[in-house]
Order: sequence, then C-alpha cells, then structure tokens
Amino acid sequence: MGVKNGGARRVSAAWRRLKWPALLAGVLVCLAAVVVVGMVPGLLTVPKPSPSVPAWQQEPDRLADAGGVLPLDANAPIPLPAEVSRLLDSTLKPAGGGSISGVVMDASTGKILFDREAAANRIPASNMKLLTAVAALKALGPESRFTTRVLAGDDPSAVVLTGGGDVLLGASASDPAAVMGRAGLASLAADTAASLAAAGVKGPITVRVDDSLFSGAPLNPAWSLDDVAAGETAPLFSLAMNSGRYNPDVLTGPRPQESAVTTAQAFAGQLAAAGVAVSPGVERGKGVPAKVLATAESATVSEQVDLMLESSDNFLAEALGRMTALASGQKATYDGATAAVRQRLGELGITTDSILLADVSGLALDNQVSARQFAEVVRAITSGPDPALRSALDGFPVAGLTGTLDDRYGDAGTAEGAGLVRAKTGTLNTVIALSGYVVDADGRLLVFSFIGNDLDPGATANKVAMDRSASVLASCGCRG
Repeated sequence: MGVKNGGARRVSAAWRRLKWPALLAGVLVCLAAVVVVGMVPGLLTVPKPSPSVPAWQQEPDRLADAGGVLPLDANAPIPLPAEVSRLLDSTLKPAGGGSISGVVMDASTGKILFDREAAANRIPASNMKLLTAVAALKALGPESRFTTRVLAGDDPSAVVLTGGGDVLLGASASDPAAVMGRAGLASLAADTAASLAAAGVKGPITVRVDDSLFSGAPLNPAWSLDDVAAGETAPLFSLAMNSGRYNPDVLTGPRPQESAVTTAQAFAGQLAAAGVAVSPGVERGKGVPAKVLATAESATVSEQVDLMLESSDNFLAEALGRMTALASGQKATYDGATAAVRQRLGELGITTDSILLADVSGLALDNQVSARQFAEVVRAITSGPDPALRSALDGFPVAGLTGTLDDRYGDAGTAEGAGLVRAKTGTLNTVIALSGYVVDADGRLLVFSFIGNDLDPGATANKVAMDRSASVLASCGCRG
C-alpha cells in the first residue's frame, strides 16, 4: 500500500466541523509563524471567541489574552526540554509493534527540545517531498515557470509538441488562476492553428511529440509494482496532463502509461477542433528550435511545490526532481534527481552523508532519512537564511482543514492542534511520518518531525499518536 494522497487544494467538511473562530485561529497562528520567522515583533488584534461554540472548537486562550491581542514576539520564552519530553513521552507511542523516532526544535535558535533517536535513519514515506521542495526552490527559484512549446518540424506539414517539464497541462484553455491547467492544450492548439494559417501551411498536419527532456527509465525500479498498479504514480515523461492522470479530480486508479503520447493525442484533438486538418496517429520526433509556433507557461515553481506538498503528489514530485537535476548540472534521470536533492541539501548546510535516496517522492522503501534532517529542512523553510524557501510555507497541509490533513484532528484528543499545526504527512504500509511547524501557546515557533517504522499495518492509532503529539506542541507553554 503506497502513499495516500489528499485532495489537491481541497477543503473537506472540516471547514464546517471547525467553527469560524477556530479557523481564524489557525490562519492567525500561521501568520504568526511567518512574522516570528521573519523576526518581526509586533501585535495582532483578533476577535474574542464565541461563547456559543464548544471550548475545544474555540481559539486557544492565548488569543483572548490582553483584550484579544496575540503577541508576535521573537523573544517569547523557549519551552523547557524536560517538559516537552515529559509530554511527548506520554503521547508519541506506537500502537503495537514498531517504533517512532522524533525531534522538536526551536525554530529561531535550533535548540533541541525533544530527541528520541532523532539521528537514526528511517523510511520517511512522503516526507521525502520536503527535501524535494527545498531542492527545487533553491535550484529553480520560486518564480520560475516551465514552457511547453509547439515547434515546426523539418517537414512543413508536421508540428512537434515539445515537453519542457510541465506535467500539469490542462486539456482545455489555459487558466491563469489555476495551478493544474495553468497551461492548456486548447490554447496551445489555437495559437498553433493561427501560426500555421499565417504561414500558409495547409493540412493535413502530422502531430509529433518530443519528450526527450527527461532521460533514463520512465519507471523507477525501486517502486513497488503494486503502488504503480494502484495509480499512486506512473511512468514519468517531460509533459503530461493532470499530473499524469486521466482526470485531475481522481487522485489514484488507472493512469496513462505513456503520458507524453496521451498528451500529444489530446493536443491533436484540440488542433482539429481549432479547424486544422490533422493526420491520424502521433509520432515521436524533434522540432526546429528556431521555428516556434506556440508556447504555454506553467504555474510557478512555488505554486507547484505547494500543490505537491498539500496533495502529496508523487508524479509531480518526481517531475520537479528531474527539473531540479537539470538546473543542478545533473542528468534528468531518477539518479540525477536524487543526486541534485542531496547536492542542494548540502548547500543548505544539512549533513547528507547518512541519507540514502532512491526517489524524491517517497514511494521507495529504500529511502533512509532521519527525523533530525527533516526538522532541519523545515527549519530552513521557516527561518533559514534563504528567502526563496519561505514560499513552501503555504504548501504544508493545515491540521483538520486542507490537503492530506483535512480529515484529521477532528476528535477531542487532537482538536487542540486543529487549524494550528501545519505538517507534511507520510504513509506507507508500515510507515507513518509527520514533519512540520507550529506556534506554541507562548508564541514560540517550533519545528518537529516524527517518523514511525515497522508499525502494525493499518493501525490508525499511530496517526492519532502523531497528531496528538503535534497538538501537545500547539497547546504547550512547557515551562514546568
């Protein structure tokens, strides 16, 4: 059983379950994280809790202190390690077999507040995407975009759809407000038809596809074929629709096995709809770089990283890994992607000697990363010296509200963290992980990573243990 994806940019019934005060609390505390991260002290006024809402659904008491003023002060007290350890030792326990390692750090100073085998290598599942996120942002830049081009062929009656790394192409017109579907095949086809008409080229037109930007095996040999069959991912190519899915709203299940060809076939259909006579079939081939007929730009790297983290999209993660490899002077292969991620982590000052990487999405059981390394990555995002990494903050799912955490933090044992904890999830058959950040009751920004391995399959209590532990941090003053 592979990584279980949450809905991309999806908000569940948790919005209704948590009344507006709790939602506002989550938004404000996340804003607090950004302010504290930037070391900008100040005050933020928020409304009082509603007395008609149950206590566990209201904002934490700290939002009502001082007349509804939340202090955002970088000098807020640091929790006592002994108190943090006392609390987490009672909540962070496996349900049955296996073990859970973990670490909590003060984001500003890096002080260790809790350490349970934090340096030990663990299979991280989709927490791997945090490493991919920082590597992509560092190598590519948050505002970069990928360009899909339609080139003329050597034969004037041929056009070549040329992949540029955008695997989020939409079938219809380009949507400037979207991430998936920012570049649309219908718009590409309409622009291509106009260019052909202006050049006096008449059909029938042969459509070719150039997916040579990525090299090496399309399918990673480290993946379980069961995961591939279940639709957790698919063979990777340098252009695809809907992140390698037939339907952008169906996250798992059957996928195109030749996404570049499938995309070119859809483009041919849109070209015909635009009034161009099109020959049947799609071929692979190269275009003439100097003869650009049409282009379409992807969503920014920052937006793609956010989508990858929030929905835990394996296909998108691997595509971003390949683009990171190219930007890092590596080959656009699975090995090149892992080498590039390791390289970029090293540039951030994160020790990588012990890390073992078999992919950059987290599907592979051969990955080995420690909780300490994940916490350092989260700390680099929240409060490190590279501002490009800040753009990943929005991609962390919000507890009980968005992405892969939208259906969690709904019971009395974890509700204190609802709307407050922001964390990347990871789930494989015997692996559960949770790494993220939270502002504690005193306004101190904390980063954490919990990783369970060799757990009893299907034991939901393990997720609850991690959620409860993150909730403890959210409600913690932890000064004894």
